[in-house]
Amino acid sequence: MKRFSFALVLMIFLSIYANAQTINDALRLSYPIKTFSARALGLGNTYTALSDDAAGVAFNPAGLGFIRKLEIAGSLKYDNFNNTATFFGNTTEYSNSSTDISQLAFVFPFPTMRGSFVIGLSYNESNNFNGALNFNSFNNGDSSYIQHLNAIGSDVPFDLYLTDDNYYTKIKGKLNQSGTVLEDGNTRDFGLSAAVEVYKNLFVGGTLNIISGKYKFNRDYYEDDTKGIYDNDTLAPGYAFSRDFRTLNLNSILDWEIAGYDFKLGLIYQTKIARIGATIQFPKSLTVKEKYALTGKASFIGNQEYSLDPDKYSDNVEYDIITPFEFNLGASVNFMGLIVTGEVGLVDYTQIEYDNPRGLTLNYVQGLNKQIKENFKAVVDLRAGMEYTIKDLDMRVRAGFFTQNSPYQNDPSEYNRTFITGGFGFLIDQVVAIDFTYAHGFWKTYGDNYGAGISRTFQDVTSSKLIASFNYRF
Repeated sequence: MKRFSFALVLMIFLSIYANAQTINDALRLSYPIKTFSARALGLGNTYTALSDDAAGVAFNPAGLGFIRKLEIAGSLKYDNFNNTATFFGNTTEYSNSSTDISQLAFVFPFPTMRGSFVIGLSYNESNNFNGALNFNSFNNGDSSYIQHLNAIGSDVPFDLYLTDDNYYTKIKGKLNQSGTVLEDGNTRDFGLSAAVEVYKNLFVGGTLNIISGKYKFNRDYYEDDTKGIYDNDTLAPGYAFSRDFRTLNLNSILDWEIAGYDFKLGLIYQTKIARIGATIQFPKSLTVKEKYALTGKASFIGNQEYSLDPDKYSDNVEYDIITPFEFNLGASVNFMGLIVTGEVGLVDYTQIEYDNPRGLTLNYVQGLNKQIKENFKAVVDLRAGMEYTIKDLDMRVRAGFFTQNSPYQNDPSEYNRTFITGGFGFLIDQVVAIDFTYAHGFWKTYGDNYGAGISRTFQDVTSSKLIASFNYRF
């Protein structure tokens, strides 16, 4: 029996679960999206030139320099991910949701003779990994995952008596294929921020974050001979029980523990009615401790089942992920109670890098980095928002939008993530702020169960986020 290394297991895992053009777990940790503050999200996350509350610790720490009183802030977020997948003409829908405390922050301005000096302590949910997929249809083609695994040198078909002793299988497609995917987890930033008014109306600030998080991927995959095509076929000659193939079931679990740090530097310049802001997000250095487990079974005549040895198909590895620089430039105008704000963000996803592998070969990691260079690109994201204050009601209403362009080369525009946001809040005596925001996101993607375009799910994704925030200054 051939040796089965974990690197090969991981390669098989990645080949199953490709999202868009190719899988790259590092991309999951590199998306620059923050959805923890109701006011910021209501403005389409167009906060680089504002950031004059506790949310500034994450968006632009220079904005903390505008705060003149002690501030306590907190947010609660509901997040729903819904995926409508079409697979060989059959459409299914699946969703996943979570509710989390997304923000806790304390901002303390120090007394100064001139200008300002402010520090902040914060907890923010910096990313949410909710995901879901369900697919089920008959693949009338001459391919199957059994054949694919056999072709790339996996022992899985052999160990489940789906091949003969020479690794030949009689399976030639014509199977019903189905599966479900659930993804959960998030990353959390524990930040220390400081802001200084270095010159009249010019503010500079920085935030150092300690990052922790978890991610879990759980997928069940099935291939069933629903039409009895392999009745009376013995797949492993000499083993009578391997006659009349019925079902292959594989379950893959990927479990991460994430730890790391990052630093953000920002500045804001204020005029009488306008502000201009800019930030540099330095690369995040993240360590991923990964547990991988593959279990599986095949059933034959008389419902006889044979399972994989779980010890053979599981392992623990560790590696670092370095995310790219992020640059943001924004401006806002405040005129007679109406704030209009917009910004652009630049991220070069080709700068993502795997580093310092423990349990994976250096050649394998270098291969991943090569794929990053070949498949990713730099993108420019746009964000815009507006807010109007109704003074008689102490009420603020707001709306916004932002894009998160696909990092994959040659992706059409419908693969870009687009969010439309809206919300309202009450600002009472400049002391208490209560805000609510709803954000709706939508985009398309696809996934290959194996190969390229052979067993493909076409997915329409929607994301709904509801945030309630509370700020108190005293």
